[in-house]
Amino acid sequence: MISRTSLLFTAAIAATLLSASLVETHAQDSASSPPSIRDLTPAILPTDRLDVPWWAERHARIIETVRRHPDVGLLLIGDSITQNYEKANPADEDFQPTWKQFYEPRHALNLGFSGDTTANLLWRLTHGEIDGLRPQAAIVLIGTNNTGHAHQTAEQTEAGIGNVVGTLTQRLPQTRILILGILPSDVSPEKTAADQAINAWLAKRYGSTTSPAAPTSAPPKECHSGRSEESPHSACAPTTPSSTTAASTQTPQQKDPRVTYLDISSIFMTSPGSFNANLFYDPRLPTPGKPLHPDTKGQRLMAEAIEPTLAKLMYDKPRTATPASANVPHP
Repeated sequence: MISRTSLLFTAAIAATLLSASLVETHAQDSASSPPSIRDLTPAILPTDRLDVPWWAERHARIIETVRRHPDVGLLLIGDSITQNYEKANPADEDFQPTWKQFYEPRHALNLGFSGDTTANLLWRLTHGEIDGLRPQAAIVLIGTNNTGHAHQTAEQTEAGIGNVVGTLTQRLPQTRILILGILPSDVSPEKTAADQAINAWLAKRYGSTTSPAAPTSAPPKECHSGRSEESPHSACAPTTPSSTTAASTQTPQQKDPRVTYLDISSIFMTSPGSFNANLFYDPRLPTPGKPLHPDTKGQRLMAEAIEPTLAKLMYDKPRTATPASANVPHP
């Protein structure tokens, strides 16, 4: 009989195959020694949370939903910030109106699990949650729990996000992937520094991208395959290459045109470098917490900022958006 240790070792080897190019990237980006596979394991080894009842039940429900309704047009993949779209709790956590306007008409499936790290997400992606699906696009927002409760480094989190992207491009070769930068928070200076380093790495890995200077309302700039919206003559339209061009087989200089990176951090700033804690509900909970989760207004602003890029990726018209400040009460 194969021991659990052997199975875990085999899984680790399989998972870290996707990280070979990421380690090479870190080696070229840093003058210091690159992290070893062992160092990256906490973020890249697929890890379940089946011992948590609600997590196991949610995973089972999603597997059944995917089996019964494979005609999913859009995936929203992530942690509690994504799962929050299922809440309808005025005034701070009323996210269903935003979901119904921007995502439900696109036959979206919510793959957000509160508390998940990249390792937990990798387990879900390789255990049925996307099997048989052919969505047009997938929005990925993951990593804040790696640098949060999991206390992982920026380099570990970068490798984890890279493996998530690599897994998606391999398993969903016709899907266009929109990877979002980690949202700003005010949990700790150490977490903020790590998250900013991760976003800088994502921009370098998947293409240089910027967002508008607050407090303007212009949509964040997007990038396909490293080309800016400001250079339309070199911009590449999304394509559907074979799975052999997945991220795991690329050199750091190659960009997958299926992957778009977008940084929307500026919508949570009152001015450059000035964090707007009022757009997060955690401090107003009965047991107050540090600002981490966008509130009703913050989540809608996020959807509005994503919409122009998402519509392009789905060859769709942007959903008409009423400015969040006009229709969402805010304390």
